[in-house]
Amino acid sequence: MASQAVMPAHVRRKKTRVDPHRRLARIACVVEDGERTQPTWTRLLGRPLAILGLVPRPIMLFTAGAVAGGVGKTITAPLERAKILLQVRGGLHQGAVAAAAQQGNLLKSLTCIARTEGILAFWKGNTAQLARIIPYSAAQLCSNEVFKGIMADNEGKLTLPKRLMCGALAGAFATVTTYPLDTIRMRMAVDPTVRSIGQTVAVLLKEGGVKSLYRGVVPTLAGIAPYMAIELATYDLVKQKLPEDQQGKPHTGFLCGNIAALCASICCYPLDTVRRRIQLQIASGTTVSSAMRGIIQEEGVQGLYRGFVANAVKNLPNKGIRLSIFDAAKAAHAAGKIAYEEECQVATKATAHNTKIA
Repeated sequence: MASQAVMPAHVRRKKTRVDPHRRLARIACVVEDGERTQPTWTRLLGRPLAILGLVPRPIMLFTAGAVAGGVGKTITAPLERAKILLQVRGGLHQGAVAAAAQQGNLLKSLTCIARTEGILAFWKGNTAQLARIIPYSAAQLCSNEVFKGIMADNEGKLTLPKRLMCGALAGAFATVTTYPLDTIRMRMAVDPTVRSIGQTVAVLLKEGGVKSLYRGVVPTLAGIAPYMAIELATYDLVKQKLPEDQQGKPHTGFLCGNIAALCASICCYPLDTVRRRIQLQIASGTTVSSAMRGIIQEEGVQGLYRGFVANAVKNLPNKGIRLSIFDAAKAAHAAGKIAYEEECQVATKATAHNTKIA
């Protein structure tokens, strides 16, 4: 009689990862077999994760996106302002700040801003940035989930072209709804004569009416659609290539977010530079192609990547934080749904048992 092969202990003990959606469906089926009983608040307070399951998914995703975007932008605001000044070669500034920006020196630009305007100047325009990033982040990430749900097949899978399309549509939708706030923030960052959001809006309306708030929106859409398509698709695909036991860890989301942002930035940064230049143009009629030709003629191809290092230092950790928090929120909400359904199942069985005894 042939002896049976014995599998190693570490192989026998390895557990297969259970899809939370399938687990939730199984629990829901059990609950639906009888009359559903809601758990008491006393029991739910003993299991806070189950309370999280009561929060509507859109609200959960909006809150996660808003908090992640706000924290990331505030931390990296000094580098954001320096990046913009480098892109527009000092903008409307004069003196040491303009000279440092024209030289393309990141560290010197930061030092000059601190000396001439003070430390708080690094966060000039950050209020407008936060007012934009909260709805922008929520609209972008939530709409991406919606588009993925619409385009997925019956098994919930997406092809690469569909992933790219979802990211592009999400980026375009979020951009159109929040673009005026970005124009205001950018003007405050480069114009030392304006001190508040209201004053900046008044200046822009005087220059060109409501259209001035959407100055550069075409190149922005041309840049943000491919950027978000590459970033969000790369993020999902890189995570899928990792071992399953590593995919849900926070540091994994942060690392994947950095890789995705770097790939997208390399491909799309030149269009962002062109957009910034067009936003500063007082006269109308500047096109994407003419602005790009002008930059290349005056500064060479490297002119399209002015401020890229500052952008990468600022953008990569910001994207990593935002995407990892968003993923963690989705996982926590899914676990909360499962916990709540389990509590419903327990409450339903308890009610049925008490009724039988009575």
